[in-house]
Amino acid sequence: FSVETMDAEMARTRADLEELRTSFDYNKLTPEAQTSYDIWVYQAEQDIASDEFRMNSYVFDQMRAIHGFFPQLLIAFHRANDEQGMEDYISRISESARGLDQLVGLSKMVAEEGVRPPYFAFDSVIDESWKIICGEPFETAEECRDDKGELPESNALWDDATAKIQNLLDQDKIDADRAGELRDAAEAAFRNELIPAYKRLIAWQEEDRVNAGDVAKGVTLLPNGVAYYNERLANQTTTDMTGDEIHEVGLAEVARLRAEMEEIQADFGFDGTLQEFFVFLRDTKDDERLYYPDTDEGRQGYIDDATAAIDNLKAVLPDYFGILPKADMVVKRVEAFREQDGAAQHYFPSTPDGSRPGVYYAHLSDMTAMPKLELEVIAYHEGLPGHHMQIAIQQELTGIPTFRTQAGFTAYSEGWGLYSEWLAIEMPDTYQDPLSRFGRAGSEMWRAIRLVVDTGLHAKGWTEEEAVQYFMANSAITEAQARSEVRRYLVLPGQATSYKIGMIKIQELRKNAEAELGDDFDIRGFHDTVLGGGAMPLAILERRVDQWIERVKAG
Repeated sequence: FSVETMDAEMARTRADLEELRTSFDYNKLTPEAQTSYDIWVYQAEQDIASDEFRMNSYVFDQMRAIHGFFPQLLIAFHRANDEQGMEDYISRISESARGLDQLVGLSKMVAEEGVRPPYFAFDSVIDESWKIICGEPFETAEECRDDKGELPESNALWDDATAKIQNLLDQDKIDADRAGELRDAAEAAFRNELIPAYKRLIAWQEEDRVNAGDVAKGVTLLPNGVAYYNERLANQTTTDMTGDEIHEVGLAEVARLRAEMEEIQADFGFDGTLQEFFVFLRDTKDDERLYYPDTDEGRQGYIDDATAAIDNLKAVLPDYFGILPKADMVVKRVEAFREQDGAAQHYFPSTPDGSRPGVYYAHLSDMTAMPKLELEVIAYHEGLPGHHMQIAIQQELTGIPTFRTQAGFTAYSEGWGLYSEWLAIEMPDTYQDPLSRFGRAGSEMWRAIRLVVDTGLHAKGWTEEEAVQYFMANSAITEAQARSEVRRYLVLPGQATSYKIGMIKIQELRKNAEAELGDDFDIRGFHDTVLGGGAMPLAILERRVDQWIERVKAG
C-alpha cells in the first residue's frame, strides 16, 4: 500500500501500454483478440486517468472498509491446513500491521490536500476498528462495551487463530508443544503488532475527525472535485454521459416506476396513496407478511428463504444459459466485526477453480431494516442469475488472456445484476405475490433514485438530508437503509450510477437482438454472448453483441 508501489505500478502500466501499441498489428488480430486488446487499452487508460486523482480518493471509509479486510482475510480466507500454513498465518498478522500503517500514511497525505471523507466515515472506522481488537484476551477498554454496557466474551481473531491451531493438533499434524509455541507466536503478533497498528489507526481517525465537521459534502466541493467527479462518472458508467444527462435519465425512470408501483399497490389491495403505501410497508414492523422477527430464528428464516429462492433458479438455469458456473454459491450472514444495521447485502466471489463457493452476504443485525419484500429480488441480484452467474463464469473462462477473467467494470457487472432482477420475472415460480413484485419494482426504483441522488449530491449541491428525503419519498425502504445508501454514495462518488446505466444498455442490446433476429433469437445465445467474454466496457459489449447477431444471421 505504499506510494512507491503505486508509482511503480503506474510506470509499468504506461510502459506496457506503449509496448502493446507498438508491438501488435491490430488488424491482424482475431475478433476475440481485438476485444482483449481494446479492453486492456481501456483499462490502462482508465488507470492512468484515475491516478491523476490519487489524492482525491478516500483511504478509509465505511464502504470499501479496507480496515476490515485484514481480519476478514485471516478468518475467512487464510487456510491453515498444515504447520507451514499456520506459520504463514502468523506472518500475515504481522504484515497486516505493516499494511495498516502504510494506509494510515496515505490517509494523512490525502488529508494534507484538504480531502477527507464525511464525518460518519470516521465514526464507522473508529467503531469497527475497536470491534476488531476488542475481547479477551486482548482489549477490554470502555470503547469495547456494547449498547447494554457489556464487553464481548472473546476476540474473533484470537478465536480463529486458536481454532486453527487446535484443528492441526486434533489432526496430529503438530504436537502439544508445537501448538503452544504457535499460540504464543500468534498472541505476540496480535499484541505487539496488529493491535497497536489498529490503535494507531483509531488515534489518527480521532485526530482528523474534528476536521470533517458534522455536515457531509459532495466531492465537487473538495479540492479538484469537479474534475474528479467527472472522471468517476466516466470510470463507473464506461460512457461519456454527463452528470446532468444521468440526472435526467434518473428522473424519467423514477416517474415510470412510480406508475408501475401504483398498479402493484392496487393488486395488493391497499387503499391509499403510493406514499401512504410506502409508509405502511416501512413502518408496520409487527406484520409477519412484511418483516421477519428480530430474533435468531428470524435471521435464520431469512437465510433459509434466500437459499430456497436461489435453489429454485438453479434448476432452470439451463433454459436460459448455455454456459453455467462450476462453482456453487451459498448464503451467509456478514461476520459480526463488520456487520452494519441496514447496510447493503453483497456478493463475494468464488475461486476460479470452483473450490470455494461464491457467497451472498446479508447484514442481519437489525431485521427491521430487512423487509421481506426485498428478499427475492436481492437474492437474484447478488446470487443467481446475478453476480454469482456473471463473476463465476468470468473467472472460469478459458481461451482468453487471464486479465480478462479478473477484469472489472461496474456498469457491466452491476448492470447485469440489475438486469438479472428483471430477467427473473421470466423464470418460473418467481415473484409470486404482489409484495415480492413490489419489491422487484422497488429495487429498480432504488437504482433509478441513485441516478438522481448521486448526481444531486455531487453535481447539484444536495445535502445529505435532502438526498435521504428524496429516497424516502420515492421508495418503501427504511430510513436506516436510505441513510446508509446516501452515505454510500457520498464516499463512492459515481459508483451508484453504474447499475441503471448498465441495465438499460443490456436491455437495449437484447431488444435490438430480438428485433434483428426474430424467430432466430435464442435467449441462451444472447446471455452466453453477454457473459462469455467477461466484464467489458459497454461500448465493447455492444460491438460483441452486434457481431453475434451477424453470425446468427449468417447461419
